[in-house]
Amino acid sequence: MKRVAWNSFVLLFLSFIIVCPTNFPAFAGEKNREVELLKIRLKQIEEEKNRELNEQKKRIEAQEKENRKEAEKTNEIGKLKQSAGKLEKNEEVLGRLSDLITDHKLKIGLKTQAWYQFVEEGADGGTKDLHDFMFRRFYFSIKGEVMPNLGFFGHIAADRIGQDGLDNSGMGLGTGIAVRDAWIYYNFDEAFKMQMGRMYIPFTRCYGTESTFALLTLDLPFTQGGTRGSIFYTSKVGRDDGILFWGNPFNGKLQYRLGISEGVENDDNPDDSLRYTGRVSFNLLEPETSWFNKGTYLGKKKILALGAGCDYQKDLTLNGEKDQSNLGWTIDLFFDHPVGKGAITVEAAYIDEKNVTGDQKYSWLVKGDDAQIYYIQGGYLLPGNIGYGRLQPYFRYERLNVEDRPDTTFPSIGLNYFLKGHNAKLTLDWTMINQKKDFNAAGSYSGDDQSLITLQVTAGL
Repeated sequence: MKRVAWNSFVLLFLSFIIVCPTNFPAFAGEKNREVELLKIRLKQIEEEKNRELNEQKKRIEAQEKENRKEAEKTNEIGKLKQSAGKLEKNEEVLGRLSDLITDHKLKIGLKTQAWYQFVEEGADGGTKDLHDFMFRRFYFSIKGEVMPNLGFFGHIAADRIGQDGLDNSGMGLGTGIAVRDAWIYYNFDEAFKMQMGRMYIPFTRCYGTESTFALLTLDLPFTQGGTRGSIFYTSKVGRDDGILFWGNPFNGKLQYRLGISEGVENDDNPDDSLRYTGRVSFNLLEPETSWFNKGTYLGKKKILALGAGCDYQKDLTLNGEKDQSNLGWTIDLFFDHPVGKGAITVEAAYIDEKNVTGDQKYSWLVKGDDAQIYYIQGGYLLPGNIGYGRLQPYFRYERLNVEDRPDTTFPSIGLNYFLKGHNAKLTLDWTMINQKKDFNAAGSYSGDDQSLITLQVTAGL
């Protein structure tokens, strides 16, 4: 009974509270505050959860980024290992090549000269002007020493590639590529050296000793194959096949060159006689001891050289005449010296020929003629740079006297612009061919006076 009575009381009390909540305002307010606090707390918990989730996402992203970096590093390490392996192989190859170059003193080079040339009345039998682009020279050189004092030198070359009307591929003239120089040498000492093969003919200074990539003027003298001319003596583009002895005794004050070679061949040399050539040069200031000298030293040397040369071959058939002996001799002078911050260069030569062995297209000279040739040329290297390089104006006067025929002269003026010495330069040249028009000897007349304007770009390593 007591329990039933108690339960009835509780139910009555609760019913009263539900039916009459307004009777307990304090209690209801307290509950509302608790609810609000719970809501705030729930919101805080939600915000904390979101922050933790965001932090977790950031940590995951950072870890993934780190993993990617590690993977990239692993890949890069793999690539580096591969590269290192290749480098080791390359270093081995380079090491062997370096040893080859060092042990055998191997040297290679490439030199080029590109031309644009205007020839007055140079086309259609002299009735129209000619505009001619060509590679004047394209030379690849290699030099090596097999053992001390024994070595070789070679030029694989092409000359006048693209010149209008010229096609002699066997000699690398106009078309084709040929062996221009090729010899084996042995140096007993500085005063006595021997070469055998194809090389310069030791006769004139300009085309007997000077490099055609280090000339004062645009090109060689006209009568020695320069500009658009041909060579007055028999050669394989200025060279011949034979044996040669040379040296620089007396500390280089004297240089001598003595050669025995083929010269004129085949039907024009029925007895197969040999050609004998020789040249000496006396150096009164600094010596010139190289095989290839320079036509201007750009103020870097002090040179005063006096030279002489000869060229002889007997029992030849020249222009249909049998038993003709060719004899040529020359004397020359070369002076190159600094002047203040500039430099002056002068070169002069006289050549006497009996029974010449070569024709000259732009003159009256034909095989078998007697002739005299002389030229003088000079230049001045201006002080200081102008823009990227240095300027050097020059001139040349060349004269060809043919016995019983008119003379021909070849005056020239020009300008060199040196960007990097002889290895990078520009040259602008004007050359005049002066000859008489009213004389015709056996149809050898080649045209009236003509002007030639040439722009040259030189680049070499």
